[in-house]
Amino acid sequence: DGRGFFANRCVLNYLLEGHLMLAEGYPPAFIENVARMAGMPVGPLALSDEVALDLIHRIITATRSALGSDAINPIQAEIIASLVENHQRFGRKNGKGFYDYTPGAPKRLWAGLKALQKNAQGTVRLDVEEAKFRLLATQALEAARTMDENIVLDAREADVGAILGFGFAPYTGGPLSMIDGMGVTIFNQ
Repeated sequence: DGRGFFANRCVLNYLLEGHLMLAEGYPPAFIENVARMAGMPVGPLALSDEVALDLIHRIITATRSALGSDAINPIQAEIIASLVENHQRFGRKNGKGFYDYTPGAPKRLWAGLKALQKNAQGTVRLDVEEAKFRLLATQALEAARTMDENIVLDAREADVGAILGFGFAPYTGGPLSMIDGMGVTIFNQ
Protein backbone atom coordinates (compact mmCIF):
# COMPACT_ATOMS: atom_id res chain seq x y z
CA ASP A 1 0.00 0.00 0.00
CA GLY A 2 1.30 3.42 -0.82
CA ARG A 3 0.53 6.65 -2.62
CA GLY A 4 -0.51 5.87 -6.18
CA PHE A 5 -0.08 2.11 -5.72
CA PHE A 6 1.34 0.49 -8.87
CA ALA A 7 -0.60 1.26 -12.04
CA ASN A 8 -1.28 4.92 -11.26
CA ARG A 9 2.38 5.57 -10.53
CA CYS A 10 3.51 3.99 -13.80
CA VAL A 11 0.81 5.72 -15.87
CA LEU A 12 1.44 9.12 -14.25
CA ASN A 13 5.14 8.80 -15.10
CA TYR A 14 4.20 8.01 -18.70
CA LEU A 15 2.07 11.16 -18.82
CA LEU A 16 4.86 13.15 -17.16
CA GLU A 17 7.40 12.02 -19.76
CA GLY A 18 5.09 13.08 -22.57
CA HIS A 19 4.57 16.48 -20.92
CA LEU A 20 8.33 16.93 -20.44
CA MET A 21 9.01 16.00 -24.06
CA LEU A 22 6.45 18.61 -25.13
CA ALA A 23 8.16 21.23 -22.94
CA GLU A 24 11.54 20.28 -24.44
CA GLY A 25 10.25 21.11 -27.91
CA TYR A 26 9.27 17.72 -29.33
CA PRO A 27 6.39 18.14 -31.79
CA PRO A 28 3.17 16.88 -30.19
CA ALA A 29 2.36 14.60 -33.14
CA PHE A 30 5.84 13.06 -32.86
CA ILE A 31 5.30 12.30 -29.14
CA GLU A 32 1.94 10.68 -29.80
CA ASN A 33 3.08 8.64 -32.80
CA VAL A 34 6.28 7.46 -31.14
CA ALA A 35 4.30 6.27 -28.12
CA ARG A 36 2.15 4.10 -30.36
CA MET A 37 5.25 2.91 -32.22
CA ALA A 38 6.67 1.89 -28.84
CA GLY A 39 3.66 -0.35 -28.31
CA MET A 40 1.48 1.84 -26.13
CA PRO A 41 -2.23 1.84 -27.06
CA VAL A 42 -2.52 5.63 -26.84
CA GLY A 43 -0.09 8.54 -26.66
CA PRO A 44 0.56 10.35 -23.38
CA LEU A 45 -1.14 13.57 -24.49
CA ALA A 46 -4.33 11.81 -25.59
CA LEU A 47 -4.29 9.73 -22.40
CA SER A 48 -3.92 12.92 -20.38
CA ASP A 49 -7.10 14.19 -22.02
CA GLU A 50 -8.89 10.93 -21.21
CA VAL A 51 -7.78 11.06 -17.56
CA ALA A 52 -8.86 14.75 -17.49
CA LEU A 53 -6.43 17.64 -17.21
CA ASP A 54 -8.26 19.19 -14.28
CA LEU A 55 -7.92 15.88 -12.40
CA ILE A 56 -4.18 15.80 -13.18
CA HIS A 57 -4.01 19.39 -11.92
CA ARG A 58 -5.73 18.36 -8.67
CA ILE A 59 -3.35 15.39 -8.29
CA ILE A 60 -0.33 17.68 -8.72
CA THR A 61 -1.76 20.18 -6.24
CA ALA A 62 -2.60 17.47 -3.68
CA THR A 63 0.82 15.87 -4.08
CA ARG A 64 2.56 19.21 -3.55
CA SER A 65 0.40 19.85 -0.47
CA ALA A 66 0.99 16.40 1.03
CA LEU A 67 4.63 15.81 0.12
CA GLY A 68 6.11 19.21 -0.70
CA SER A 69 7.31 20.88 -3.88
CA ASP A 70 10.11 18.37 -4.43
CA ALA A 71 7.50 15.65 -5.04
CA ILE A 72 6.18 17.25 -8.23
CA ASN A 73 7.77 18.27 -11.48
CA PRO A 74 7.47 22.06 -11.84
CA ILE A 75 7.56 21.90 -15.65
CA GLN A 76 4.61 19.54 -15.74
CA ALA A 77 2.80 21.57 -13.09
CA GLU A 78 3.20 24.72 -15.20
CA ILE A 79 1.96 23.07 -18.39
CA ILE A 80 -1.09 21.53 -16.75
CA ALA A 81 -1.89 24.69 -14.76
CA SER A 82 -1.70 26.75 -17.94
CA LEU A 83 -4.04 24.42 -19.81
CA VAL A 84 -6.56 24.25 -16.96
CA GLU A 85 -6.41 27.71 -15.42
CA ASN A 86 -5.54 29.93 -18.39
CA HIS A 87 -7.30 28.10 -21.21
CA GLN A 88 -10.06 26.10 -19.44
CA ARG A 89 -8.86 23.00 -21.24
CA PHE A 90 -9.97 20.07 -19.06
CA GLY A 91 -9.55 17.26 -21.56
CA ARG A 92 -11.96 15.21 -23.58
CA LYS A 93 -14.80 15.85 -21.13
CA ASN A 94 -15.14 19.50 -22.18
CA GLY A 95 -13.89 18.97 -25.73
CA LYS A 96 -10.62 20.83 -25.12
CA GLY A 97 -7.32 19.46 -23.87
CA PHE A 98 -4.09 18.68 -25.65
CA TYR A 99 -6.52 17.85 -28.43
CA ASP A 100 -9.61 19.63 -29.72
CA TYR A 101 -12.68 17.38 -29.83
CA THR A 102 -15.18 18.76 -32.32
CA PRO A 103 -18.40 16.72 -32.55
CA GLY A 104 -18.56 14.85 -35.84
CA ALA A 105 -14.89 15.47 -36.65
CA PRO A 106 -11.71 13.61 -35.81
CA LYS A 107 -9.80 14.87 -32.79
CA ARG A 108 -6.96 17.25 -33.65
CA LEU A 109 -3.98 18.38 -31.63
CA TRP A 110 -4.65 21.87 -30.29
CA ALA A 111 -2.82 24.55 -32.28
CA GLY A 112 -2.01 26.42 -29.05
CA LEU A 113 0.39 23.71 -27.84
CA LYS A 114 3.30 25.61 -29.38
CA ALA A 115 2.87 28.27 -26.67
CA LEU A 116 3.50 25.60 -24.02
CA GLN A 117 6.95 25.05 -25.51
CA LYS A 118 8.13 28.59 -24.70
CA ASN A 119 11.09 27.31 -22.64
CA ALA A 120 12.26 24.81 -25.28
CA GLN A 121 15.95 25.17 -26.11
CA GLY A 122 16.12 25.38 -29.90
CA THR A 123 15.40 22.39 -32.08
CA VAL A 124 15.34 18.94 -30.53
CA ARG A 125 16.90 15.99 -32.31
CA LEU A 126 14.03 13.69 -33.26
CA ASP A 127 15.42 10.26 -32.46
CA VAL A 128 12.54 7.78 -32.66
CA GLU A 129 14.33 4.99 -30.77
CA GLU A 130 15.43 7.31 -27.97
CA ALA A 131 11.92 8.75 -27.62
CA LYS A 132 10.36 5.27 -27.56
CA PHE A 133 12.82 4.21 -24.88
CA ARG A 134 12.08 7.29 -22.76
CA LEU A 135 8.34 6.65 -22.80
CA LEU A 136 8.74 2.99 -21.83
CA ALA A 137 11.70 3.36 -19.48
CA THR A 138 9.97 5.90 -17.24
CA GLN A 139 7.22 3.36 -16.63
CA ALA A 140 9.65 0.49 -16.15
CA LEU A 141 11.70 2.47 -13.66
CA GLU A 142 8.59 3.31 -11.64
CA ALA A 143 7.53 -0.35 -11.73
CA ALA A 144 10.96 -1.27 -10.33
CA ARG A 145 10.53 1.34 -7.58
CA THR A 146 7.20 -0.21 -6.58
CA MET A 147 8.96 -3.57 -6.26
CA ASP A 148 11.70 -1.99 -4.17
CA GLU A 149 9.06 -0.41 -1.90
CA ASN A 150 7.12 -3.72 -1.60
CA ILE A 151 4.03 -2.20 -3.23
CA VAL A 152 4.19 -5.13 -5.67
CA LEU A 153 5.77 -8.34 -4.43
CA ASP A 154 5.88 -10.44 -7.60
CA ALA A 155 7.49 -9.21 -10.81
CA ARG A 156 5.25 -11.47 -12.89
CA GLU A 157 2.16 -9.84 -11.40
CA ALA A 158 3.60 -6.40 -12.14
CA ASP A 159 4.30 -7.36 -15.76
CA VAL A 160 0.87 -8.91 -16.34
CA GLY A 161 -0.85 -6.04 -14.52
CA ALA A 162 1.00 -3.49 -16.63
CA ILE A 163 0.17 -5.17 -19.93
CA LEU A 164 -3.46 -5.97 -19.16
CA GLY A 165 -4.15 -3.08 -16.81
CA PHE A 166 -2.80 -0.05 -18.62
CA GLY A 167 -1.55 -1.36 -21.94
CA PHE A 168 2.21 -1.37 -21.38
CA ALA A 169 3.92 -2.45 -24.62
CA PRO A 170 3.11 -6.19 -24.70
CA TYR A 171 6.09 -7.20 -26.84
CA THR A 172 8.41 -6.27 -23.94
CA GLY A 173 6.86 -8.85 -21.62
CA GLY A 174 6.07 -6.04 -19.18
CA PRO A 175 8.09 -3.27 -17.58
CA LEU A 176 10.18 -5.46 -15.31
CA SER A 177 10.79 -8.04 -18.02
CA MET A 178 11.90 -5.16 -20.23
CA ILE A 179 14.58 -4.27 -17.68
CA ASP A 180 15.56 -7.91 -17.23
CA GLY A 181 15.73 -8.45 -20.99
CA MET A 182 18.04 -5.49 -21.47
CA GLY A 183 20.03 -6.12 -18.32
CA VAL A 184 20.12 -3.61 -15.49
CA THR A 185 23.51 -2.22 -16.52
CA ILE A 186 22.39 -1.44 -20.07
CA PHE A 187 19.01 -0.13 -18.87
CA ASN A 188 20.76 2.31 -16.50
CA GLN A 189 22.90 3.76 -19.28
